Amino acid sequence: MEELCSSCGNDPWPKPSLAVDAVVTRENGNEVLLIRRGNNPWKGSWAFPGGFVELGENPLDAVLRELKEETGVIGTNPEILSVRGDPGRDPRKHIVSIFYRVHVEGDSIPCAGDDAEHAEWIEVKRAIEEGMAGDHVDVLRDSLFQT
Repeated sequence: MEELCSSCGNDPWPKPSLAVDAVVTRENGNEVLLIRRGNNPWKGSWAFPGGFVELGENPLDAVLRELKEETGVIGTNPEILSVRGDPGRDPRKHIVSIFYRVHVEGDSIPCAGDDAEHAEWIEVKRAIEEGMAGDHVDVLRDSLFQT
Protein backbone atom coordinates (compact mmCIF):
# COMPACT_ATOMS: atom_id res chain seq x y z
CA MET A 1 0.00 0.00 0.00
CA GLU A 2 1.35 3.41 -0.97
CA GLU A 3 1.83 5.98 1.75
CA LEU A 4 -0.12 9.20 1.35
CA CYS A 5 1.04 12.64 2.41
CA SER A 6 -0.10 13.30 5.98
CA SER A 7 -0.81 16.98 5.14
CA CYS A 8 -2.73 16.78 1.86
CA GLY A 9 -3.68 13.09 1.49
CA ASN A 10 -2.09 12.83 -1.98
CA ASP A 11 0.62 10.53 -3.20
CA PRO A 12 3.83 12.44 -2.35
CA TRP A 13 5.53 10.98 -5.44
CA PRO A 14 3.11 11.10 -8.38
CA LYS A 15 4.23 8.68 -11.07
CA PRO A 16 3.97 8.56 -14.83
CA SER A 17 2.10 5.71 -16.49
CA LEU A 18 4.08 3.05 -18.37
CA ALA A 19 3.22 1.99 -21.92
CA VAL A 20 4.84 -0.37 -24.44
CA ASP A 21 4.86 -0.37 -28.24
CA ALA A 22 5.86 -3.08 -30.74
CA VAL A 23 8.05 -2.05 -33.67
CA VAL A 24 7.72 -4.84 -36.23
CA THR A 25 9.28 -4.66 -39.69
CA ARG A 26 9.59 -7.02 -42.65
CA GLU A 27 10.74 -6.97 -46.29
CA ASN A 28 14.26 -5.91 -45.28
CA GLY A 29 12.87 -3.12 -43.13
CA ASN A 30 10.79 -1.59 -45.93
CA GLU A 31 7.42 -2.46 -44.34
CA VAL A 32 6.18 -1.86 -40.83
CA LEU A 33 3.18 -3.29 -38.97
CA LEU A 34 0.95 -0.41 -37.88
CA ILE A 35 -2.53 0.20 -36.57
CA ARG A 36 -4.90 3.09 -37.12
CA ARG A 37 -5.85 4.31 -33.67
CA GLY A 38 -9.50 3.82 -32.82
CA ASN A 39 -9.50 6.24 -29.87
CA ASN A 40 -8.26 9.70 -29.01
CA PRO A 41 -5.73 11.05 -28.81
CA TRP A 42 -4.67 10.71 -32.43
CA LYS A 43 -7.80 8.78 -33.48
CA GLY A 44 -7.33 7.61 -37.07
CA SER A 45 -3.55 8.12 -37.05
CA TRP A 46 -1.00 5.42 -37.75
CA ALA A 47 0.72 4.07 -34.63
CA PHE A 48 2.73 1.12 -33.45
CA PRO A 49 0.59 -1.52 -31.74
CA GLY A 50 0.85 -0.96 -28.01
CA GLY A 51 -0.75 0.11 -24.80
CA PHE A 52 -0.43 0.35 -21.05
CA VAL A 53 1.41 -2.12 -18.86
CA GLU A 54 -0.99 -3.63 -16.33
CA LEU A 55 -0.22 -3.69 -12.61
CA GLY A 56 1.95 -6.72 -11.86
CA GLU A 57 2.77 -7.30 -15.56
CA ASN A 58 6.27 -7.51 -17.01
CA PRO A 59 6.67 -4.98 -19.88
CA LEU A 60 8.12 -7.80 -22.03
CA ASP A 61 4.87 -9.71 -21.64
CA ALA A 62 2.80 -6.54 -22.09
CA VAL A 63 4.28 -5.69 -25.50
CA LEU A 64 3.54 -9.19 -26.82
CA ARG A 65 0.02 -9.08 -25.34
CA GLU A 66 -0.72 -5.67 -26.88
CA LEU A 67 0.64 -6.76 -30.28
CA LYS A 68 -1.67 -9.78 -30.27
CA GLU A 69 -4.71 -7.84 -28.96
CA GLU A 70 -4.41 -5.05 -31.52
CA THR A 71 -3.25 -6.98 -34.61
CA GLY A 72 -3.86 -10.69 -33.97
CA VAL A 73 -0.16 -11.25 -34.71
CA ILE A 74 2.00 -13.32 -32.37
CA GLY A 75 5.43 -11.86 -31.66
CA THR A 76 8.59 -13.19 -30.06
CA ASN A 77 11.95 -11.98 -28.78
CA PRO A 78 11.19 -8.36 -27.83
CA GLU A 79 14.31 -6.19 -27.56
CA ILE A 80 14.35 -2.61 -26.30
CA LEU A 81 14.67 -0.18 -29.17
CA SER A 82 13.88 3.17 -27.52
CA VAL A 83 12.44 4.71 -24.37
CA ARG A 84 10.51 7.97 -24.62
CA GLY A 85 9.42 9.89 -21.54
CA ASP A 86 9.05 13.60 -22.26
CA PRO A 87 6.25 14.69 -19.89
CA GLY A 88 4.48 16.52 -22.75
CA ARG A 89 4.64 13.70 -25.33
CA ASP A 90 1.02 12.63 -24.71
CA PRO A 91 -1.87 15.05 -24.08
CA ARG A 92 -3.56 12.69 -21.59
CA LYS A 93 -0.84 12.70 -18.93
CA HIS A 94 2.83 11.89 -18.38
CA ILE A 95 3.39 8.53 -20.10
CA VAL A 96 6.74 6.78 -20.46
CA SER A 97 6.81 4.36 -23.40
CA ILE A 98 9.21 1.51 -24.03
CA PHE A 99 9.44 0.71 -27.73
CA TYR A 100 10.48 -2.88 -28.44
CA ARG A 101 11.64 -4.38 -31.71
CA VAL A 102 9.57 -7.58 -31.96
CA HIS A 103 10.03 -10.51 -34.32
CA VAL A 104 7.06 -12.05 -36.14
CA GLU A 105 6.81 -14.60 -38.91
CA GLY A 106 7.02 -12.89 -42.33
CA ASP A 107 3.67 -14.21 -43.52
CA SER A 108 1.71 -12.95 -40.49
CA ILE A 109 -1.60 -11.40 -41.56
CA PRO A 110 -2.82 -8.65 -39.22
CA CYS A 111 -6.44 -8.27 -38.16
CA ALA A 112 -7.44 -5.22 -36.11
CA GLY A 113 -8.71 -5.84 -32.60
CA ASP A 114 -9.09 -4.19 -29.20
CA ASP A 115 -8.92 -0.40 -29.68
CA ALA A 116 -7.30 -0.49 -33.16
CA GLU A 117 -9.67 0.39 -35.99
CA HIS A 118 -7.33 -1.06 -38.64
CA ALA A 119 -4.04 -3.01 -38.82
CA GLU A 120 -1.79 -3.59 -41.81
CA TRP A 121 1.74 -3.87 -43.14
CA ILE A 122 2.59 -0.59 -44.84
CA GLU A 123 5.67 0.82 -46.51
CA VAL A 124 7.88 2.78 -44.14
CA LYS A 125 7.97 5.67 -46.65
CA ARG A 126 4.16 5.88 -46.60
CA ALA A 127 4.04 5.91 -42.78
CA ILE A 128 6.57 8.74 -42.66
CA GLU A 129 4.74 10.73 -45.37
CA GLU A 130 1.28 10.31 -43.79
CA GLY A 131 2.54 10.92 -40.25
CA MET A 132 1.99 8.96 -37.09
CA ALA A 133 0.60 9.42 -33.59
CA GLY A 134 2.73 11.42 -31.18
CA ASP A 135 6.44 10.70 -31.43
CA HIS A 136 6.01 7.36 -33.21
CA VAL A 137 7.35 8.70 -36.52
CA ASP A 138 10.56 9.75 -34.72
CA VAL A 139 10.92 6.25 -33.29
CA LEU A 140 10.33 4.77 -36.76
CA ARG A 141 13.00 7.02 -38.30
CA ASP A 142 15.45 6.21 -35.49
CA SER A 143 14.76 2.47 -35.86
CA LEU A 144 15.78 2.53 -39.53
CA PHE A 145 19.35 3.24 -38.43
CA GLN A 146 19.36 0.42 -35.86
CA THR A 147 18.35 -2.45 -38.16
